[in-house]
Amino acid sequence: MALKCGIVGLTNIGKTTIFNCISNTKGQTSNFAYSTNKSNLGQVNVPDDRLYEIDKLIHSARIVPVTVEIMDIPGLAKGASQGEGVGNKFLADIQQTDAIIHVIRCFDDENLPHVEGSVNPVRDREIVDLELQIRDLDLVERKIQRLEKAAKTGDKEAKHGAEVLTRVKDHLESFQSVRTLELSEAERRFIDDMYLLTDKPVIYVCNVDDASALSGNKYVDQIKEAVKNENTEVIVIAGALEAEIAELENPDDRKAFLEDAGLKEPGVNRLVRSAYSILNLQSFFTAGPMEVRAWTIRKGATAPQAAGVIHSDLERGFIRAEVMKYTDFVTLKSEQACRNAGKLYVEGKTYVVEDGDILNIRFNVSK
Repeated sequence: MALKCGIVGLTNIGKTTIFNCISNTKGQTSNFAYSTNKSNLGQVNVPDDRLYEIDKLIHSARIVPVTVEIMDIPGLAKGASQGEGVGNKFLADIQQTDAIIHVIRCFDDENLPHVEGSVNPVRDREIVDLELQIRDLDLVERKIQRLEKAAKTGDKEAKHGAEVLTRVKDHLESFQSVRTLELSEAERRFIDDMYLLTDKPVIYVCNVDDASALSGNKYVDQIKEAVKNENTEVIVIAGALEAEIAELENPDDRKAFLEDAGLKEPGVNRLVRSAYSILNLQSFFTAGPMEVRAWTIRKGATAPQAAGVIHSDLERGFIRAEVMKYTDFVTLKSEQACRNAGKLYVEGKTYVVEDGDILNIRFNVSK
């Protein structure tokens, strides 16, 4: 399943620098506001050392990690929902994403003017949130009008939908994002088709100076306090430092650079894993002589659903799944050893796949 995350934030706060650190394509950076008129799109591998540990035992022809699509949305500004700055086009780009990575400037730099005149991360977050809320409010109000019109003809479902959306409208008008409103699954069906911007999961990235890469700074503390009641993550990344690391081609050079900076791994690795996690996703593996590969499924997916991610025929003709746990496989060193130890399990259609499972799908599709 394809996963797409959108990087948003005000202009000139380091979004594209961070995008360039993690993506296989590079966007243009500039010190000038609104210097680009299109979103950058790239792909990034989800870091997972387990793939390489499996391959050490199998020696496949190739290793295929999970990839995530990253969209770098040009900087937003006050009035974006009315077309100011980059305007509505890029709000529509955000609508196509599964999750939002909200980059916030948490560093001082006299050579890089702030579009609002001063560094204030809490204010910056509120500016972006407001523009997204205004866009959502417009969509909700339009749908309420349609449902109320249908309700007048006696459509009880439409009447109920209008009542639910009125709650959503009131929430947005209180400067709150939809993701913080409690809605039942039955109620959510009235908003799911709108792909509301503020209903998407969000990760906050505090872009800091090099000296604050390890422990953050006062600006990071302000953001953490502001979002403490949200179901979210706050990640600290020194964008300029990460950019230097990303430019190094030699893995040993990268490792030495990280150690000098006191970091165990690039901050962007944590960002990618967080994006994967916040969407309630997990990985399972297939392994053979041709490839060792990671696949993405939602937590709670059954074995046939996992098979369908590989190919629809595997789900349609699913018979059973032979399952090895990652820890058992790397401990016992081979599939045969797992089988001999009773650690290769034969599971049916109701089996719920766990993170790190190594699957061999048995199927039959009659012609």
